[in-house]
Amino acid sequence: MSRPCFSRRKFVEVAGALAGGSLLSQTFGCGQPTASHPKEAAGPADYTLTIAVQAVELAPNRIVSTTTYNGQFPGPLLRFKEGQRVTIDINNQTDTPEQLHWHGQFLSTDLDGAAEEGTPFIPPHGSRRITFVPKPSGYRFYHTHVRAGANLNAGQYTGLVGPVYIEPKNNLGRYDREVFLTLKEFEPTLSRGGDMAMDFLSPAATVKGLKEIGENAMNASLAKGAAHGFEVGYGSFTINGRMLGSGEPIRVKQGERVLFHILNGSATEIRSMALPGHTFTVVAMDGNPIPRPVTVPGLWLGTAERVSAIVDMNHPGIWIMGDTANDDRQHGMGIVVEYAGQKGKPQWVAPKPFLWSYPQFGNTGTAIPEPDQVIEMTFAKQNAAEGGFNRWTINDVAFAEDTMHPMFRVKQGKRYRLRMHNASDDIHPVHLHRHSFELTRVAGQATSGVVKDVVMVGGYQEMEIDFVADNPGLTLFHCHQQLHMDFGFMALFEYV
Repeated sequence: MSRPCFSRRKFVEVAGALAGGSLLSQTFGCGQPTASHPKEAAGPADYTLTIAVQAVELAPNRIVSTTTYNGQFPGPLLRFKEGQRVTIDINNQTDTPEQLHWHGQFLSTDLDGAAEEGTPFIPPHGSRRITFVPKPSGYRFYHTHVRAGANLNAGQYTGLVGPVYIEPKNNLGRYDREVFLTLKEFEPTLSRGGDMAMDFLSPAATVKGLKEIGENAMNASLAKGAAHGFEVGYGSFTINGRMLGSGEPIRVKQGERVLFHILNGSATEIRSMALPGHTFTVVAMDGNPIPRPVTVPGLWLGTAERVSAIVDMNHPGIWIMGDTANDDRQHGMGIVVEYAGQKGKPQWVAPKPFLWSYPQFGNTGTAIPEPDQVIEMTFAKQNAAEGGFNRWTINDVAFAEDTMHPMFRVKQGKRYRLRMHNASDDIHPVHLHRHSFELTRVAGQATSGVVKDVVMVGGYQEMEIDFVADNPGLTLFHCHQQLHMDFGFMALFEYV
């Protein structure tokens, strides 16, 4: 096994029909792709991505300086064809090393875009050419994967996020056109506290023992005089890089069926989305088709989650599609949907509160294959333990960037069940690199058929997910909330 010879910390200091059973191995199985070195991929690249600091206009008189791909936010939509090899040139015009992570794809460790797995950094004012075969099909994305720590001008606090769509062989449903939306906040600042409400997940069952662990640890910290650990707030909220009312509206016609591909490109925030007078028929999550379409009144997305949903345009008017949180929407997290022939000011009508239940998208009563091994994971918070920031642990261990020792070991071809216990009141959108996983139990409720690469684990809740170890090499597991990832919430799987 090869080990990475460097860490992110050393480079950036502070600065269709799916059903259980054989689903993971048959539908999303993968082998180790073959990478090409630059000299092997002669001729022009299929795509070029340039990383550079750029002024981005979020609204009139609201301009921010941030790092972008190709001078724009979001980065350009990359449309690939499954199984058709692509060559991409990545140019880094900044003064710091960078990583470009191909989120949700089954790539080798030298291409995935995580230093912890062994992917080489793209050096300052340097470049790298990569070649790979895109898979699996569906809605993926690409983003930076460097440690930001206390530096809010690094990592995913910047504009280094862009969508990827790998053309599927089978249509996701009848629709007239696609619309891609990337949700993202800018102008981050540090603050104490300010957590959002965490009561939108269903089932809502919490575990008494986990709550006692979390509350006892927090009370002990506060009794010693510690303040609450730092959180991140934002000054501007955008969809496709424009604040509500500043960008072009989504223009539709009555009777159209629009397939929305929505990406939460935030560094830290969970987002909701609603469109007055309309419903969303979810057909895929994280790019993977769900067992059957499910119609819901609105959407919830953890950081890095994607939802593909069809909206029937059957309620003429000029509407605001936006976050249900009034403050976030009024600070920009929305976009206008304008029917042809309609005039007037965009309208927002608050929806009735709605819950988000992963099991509703899956199968019930379907037998789940027994795993070859169950891996227990407990997530915990050490309040303000690292320079005022919360330290996060998995099984009482915070990930160490200087050593990067693997915590878990797996064997190729075996099925593993991650039984996750969240001993904190935070929701954690956890992500497994280079693999997909199937949800098998959510807060005590059994399910199957929902395949994802990010899932929100509720505060003081338990969740079980299964994955097949079918892509050899070091594999990173982490919370996709940048603050949590940067301060310990990561672990490596090692194939043995």
